[in-house]
Amino acid sequence: MDAYIFPGQGAQFVGMGKELYENNEEAKALFEKANDILGFRITDEMFDGTDDGLKQTNITQPAVFLHSVILAKTLDNFNPSMVAGHSLGEISALVAANCLSFEDGLKLVAIRANAMQKACEANPSTMAAIIGLDDSIVEEVCASIDEVVVAANYNCPGQLVISGSNEGIDKACEALTEKGARRALKLPVGGAFHSPLMEPAREELAAAIEESTFNTPTCPVYQNVSTHGETNPESIKKNLVAQLTSPVKWTQSVQHMIADGATKFTEVGPGKALQGMLIKINKEVERAGIS
Repeated sequence: MDAYIFPGQGAQFVGMGKELYENNEEAKALFEKANDILGFRITDEMFDGTDDGLKQTNITQPAVFLHSVILAKTLDNFNPSMVAGHSLGEISALVAANCLSFEDGLKLVAIRANAMQKACEANPSTMAAIIGLDDSIVEEVCASIDEVVVAANYNCPGQLVISGSNEGIDKACEALTEKGARRALKLPVGGAFHSPLMEPAREELAAAIEESTFNTPTCPVYQNVSTHGETNPESIKKNLVAQLTSPVKWTQSVQHMIADGATKFTEVGPGKALQGMLIKINKEVERAGIS
């Protein structure tokens, strides 16, 4: 069974989507529609911008979404048995599975990105990748610190991203290094995504989700919060709202997709980060990427 997976923030690069825009009329029309919806030419940022410009959350998220979704919509014989997306990529997956329209998906991404940017500015905070420790040890250390610091991204065995206040992350990195982490690396992100510090953004996104139309997807969507294949629009909405303040359970989602019959995973969108994680989750399944 064919599974299609969609990357999240961090996969962006200058020039992303340019070849697709120049060589495919359907793609060009969708990119231009996106420029109109957003009210600015995001294609200029994507094709000819700067690394620093693309790192701004309100640019990064719609850029990664557009690259992924427009690729999926212009693929020949795109007929997934199941889909999933990492963090932001979950909205790409929902659009690819026809649960959300392209227009509604893009509007939600823009609202999500702006709300997260505001939450970051209100609460200076960050994230760090912890390499080479069991998840349980990372969870115990986070729970022992008297600051906001939580497990945020279960990317693959031996790689867990934590999220929290600047002081909390510093304390956790020091404690986890002492526990034997191979690396405790602070990430160049604007704030504590997938932590309680995103609560103001969650509330704003929840209101926008309630106003959007969610249809029954054409295949199960394995969501970050539940980790199982979802087809009920109400459950999908609930999980999508919860995602901003809950951990991305990527390892568990992929394991459930494999248990449910996935034999080939195709990453659709910029970068190869998800293929790298996949190797560490399960070496046996076939991997491919379309960017």
